[in-house]
Amino acid sequence: MSSQGYEEELRSEQSYVAGLYERLDAERIRAKDQFKAALRYDGGTPMDRDDKVRSTAREVRRLDVADHGLCFGRLDAISGEHSYVGRIGLFDEENDFEPVLLDWRAPAARPFYTATGATPEGMRRRRQFLTRGRRVVEFTDEVFGRPSDDVHGDTALLAAVNAPRGEGMRDIVATIQSEQDEIIRLEHPGVLVIEGGPGTGKTVVALHRVAYLLYTQRERMERHGVLVVGPNPAFINHISRVLPSLGESDVVFMTPGELVPGLRATAEDGEEAARLKGSLKMLDILKAAIADRQLLPEQPVEIGLREAPLRIDAATAEWARDEARTSGLPHNEARATFTEIITYVLTERALGRIGRGWLTRDDKEAWEQLRVELVKELAEDELFTATIDRLWPVLTPETLLASLYESPERLTAAGGDPVLLRADGAAWTVSDVPLLDELVDLLGPDKPADDTAERERKAQAEYAARVLDSMIGRADSMDDEDHLYATDLLYAEDLADRFVEVDTRDLAERAAADRDWTYRHVVVDEAQELSEMDWRVLMRRCPGRSFTVVGDLAQRRSPAGATSWGQMLERYVPGRWVYRSLTVNYRTPAEIMSVAAALLAEFAPDVQPPESVRANGVAPWARKVTEDELPAAIEEFVRDEADREGTSVVIGPPGVPGTVTASETKGLEFDAVLVVDPERILADGPRGAAELYVALTRATQRLGVLHQGALPSALTGLAETQVTR
Repeated sequence: MSSQGYEEELRSEQSYVAGLYERLDAERIRAKDQFKAALRYDGGTPMDRDDKVRSTAREVRRLDVADHGLCFGRLDAISGEHSYVGRIGLFDEENDFEPVLLDWRAPAARPFYTATGATPEGMRRRRQFLTRGRRVVEFTDEVFGRPSDDVHGDTALLAAVNAPRGEGMRDIVATIQSEQDEIIRLEHPGVLVIEGGPGTGKTVVALHRVAYLLYTQRERMERHGVLVVGPNPAFINHISRVLPSLGESDVVFMTPGELVPGLRATAEDGEEAARLKGSLKMLDILKAAIADRQLLPEQPVEIGLREAPLRIDAATAEWARDEARTSGLPHNEARATFTEIITYVLTERALGRIGRGWLTRDDKEAWEQLRVELVKELAEDELFTATIDRLWPVLTPETLLASLYESPERLTAAGGDPVLLRADGAAWTVSDVPLLDELVDLLGPDKPADDTAERERKAQAEYAARVLDSMIGRADSMDDEDHLYATDLLYAEDLADRFVEVDTRDLAERAAADRDWTYRHVVVDEAQELSEMDWRVLMRRCPGRSFTVVGDLAQRRSPAGATSWGQMLERYVPGRWVYRSLTVNYRTPAEIMSVAAALLAEFAPDVQPPESVRANGVAPWARKVTEDELPAAIEEFVRDEADREGTSVVIGPPGVPGTVTASETKGLEFDAVLVVDPERILADGPRGAAELYVALTRATQRLGVLHQGALPSALTGLAETQVTR
C-alpha cells in the first residue's frame, strides 16, 4: 500500500471507529435512563423491581468498560465482507440489528485470533489497530496467502509486553494468541487444567475464559456467578480489574484464607503443621475431636421430678450417645436425639414411680398429660439442662478447633500430632480455614433450626404472598359484576412487602457473605499450592464441578500442595478433567529466562521451561555486598527505579528489611526486580528453590541480584555479567 493509500485508509478507519463511539455514547445514555427508570419503577413485585434494577445496572457497566480499546481490529473475508472486532458488541437497530462491531467472544470473531496463512478460515486479511484514547493512530495488515515471515499479532503483542506495567493486570483481548484462544473457548463441562511456566499468560487466559463462559452461558451462570481463588490479597488486587474491564461483574474474588465468611487468614503454619492440616488425615482427627466432646457422666447425676429422684447414669447416657451418633446428623443437630433419649428414660421412670398405685396404662389421657408435664418440667430443670450441656455441648467450629490446638490432652485423645499445639488456638492460619469449613458441616448450626420467631416470620410472609396471589387471581378472573378496587391490590402488595426482605446487594456481595452459596464455575489460580483439604472446600462451593484450574507444578512451595494434577482431581472428577499447557513466555525476556531456566534444571530437571517470545538486550546482573552495604544497595535500586516509568519490587528471604518474600509476589509482574540473598532463599530446601524461581521470573525488563555469600551455582551466569551500580 502506498503512503497516500495508507493515509486514506487510516482516515476511513478513524471515521468508522469515531462512529462506533458515537453509537456507544448514545446507548450509554439510553441505558442510564433505563436504570433510573428502574429505580423509580413502582409496579410488580419487589423481586420484579430488583431484577429490573440489576439487569439495567449490568448493561450500564457493560457499556462503561468499553471506552478504552472499543475496537481493535478488522477482518476481511475472501467473499468481500468485512467485520470489525472489539471489546463489546454493537448493533444497528435501524438495519435489522446488523452487527457494526463484533464482541471478541462471538463465534464470528474467532478468526481474528486463529486465522493463519496456512489456515485462513475464509479470511483474506486481518487488520489490527493501535489506538490512543478514542482515536486510531495507526494500523497493521496481515494478508493471508501471501509469503510472510511475520507471526500474527507480533506488532500488537510486542507493544503490549514491552509496555511499562501499571498497578493491575491488563486484559489481553486485543492480543490473544491462537493457543490461548483455543483454551479460552474450550467447550468442556468439567475441570480444565491450564499449566504453564512463568509469563505464559495462564492467569489472564483463565479470566478471559470466565468472560467467554459468562457470554455464552449467561442464563445458566448469572444467578450463581463465578468464584476466583488466588494465592494472596496482592494477587487478587492485581487481577481484579480484568473481568470488570471485559464487562463482567458477577464474580467473587477470594484467597484460600477467606473461604469462610468473616475470616481473613494470612498467616502460614510451619512446614510440618501445614502438611498435616492439608492432608485428609485431618478428617479423622476432627471427627475424633467432636466425639471426644460427647461425654458420659463419671458419676450418676441425680435429677428430681416431683419428689421422684432419678439418675442420669453412664448406661443411659451411652444409649443416648449411640442413638445420636448413628442418627447421621451433625453434632449440634444430633444433640436433640441425645436429649430425647435421656428425657424418655427419665420420664418413663418418673411415670412408673409417680403413678404407682393410682395410674394404669389404660388411663391413656391422664398418662399422656402427666408425660407432657414431666417433659416440660425436665426441660426447665437447671441441673438437667446443665448436664446436657456438659455431656453433649453445643459447639462452634472456632471453639472446637481452638480448644483442640490449646490442649495436649484433647489433641492426644483425637489422635493428633503435637505439632498442632499452639498457645493461642484462635490465631488462625490459612491452613485452618478448610478445617473450620469442614467443621461447619460436621457440627451443624449452633442455634435451633426451629427458632420460633423465624417460623412466625416465614408463616406471615407465606400468608401475605397467598393473599396477594389470591387477589391478583381474582382480578384476572372477575367479571363486570365483581368489584375489586385498586386499594385492595395495594393493601395486598403492602402486606407482602412487609414480610419479603428485598436483598439489594449485588451478586458478588451476597455470594461472598454466604458460606452455603454455590457457584456455577470456579477459577483456581496457583492451584499447585492447594491442599487436599482446600479442594474439599472448593468442591462444596461448586456442586456442578465446573472449574478452570491454573498452575505450575514446578512453582509449588506448599508442603501440602499438589505433586500431580491427577492426585488432587481424580478423587472428585474421575475422567472429567482435561489438561492443556501453555508453552510461550510473553512476560520474561530471554536474557532473564535463561537464568531462571538454569535454576529450574537443577531442582526440576524434568520440567521444560517456557520459551520467551522476545529478548530485550538488557543483561541481568549480580553484585556481592557485605551486610553493612546491603541496605544502601537496596536503596540505590529503589531510587534508580523511581525515576523510571513502570513498577519495581525487592524480593528477599523473610525478615530482610525493605523486601517482600517471593510468595507475596506470586502471579504478579514488575518491570524491574531486585533479588536479595538468593543463597538464603535456597536454604529452605525444595520450597526455597521454587521461591527463588518465582522471584527470578517476576521481571518483564530488568533483573538484579545482591548476594552476601557465594552466588548459588545455578546463578553463576550472572557473575559473568556482573555490574557495579
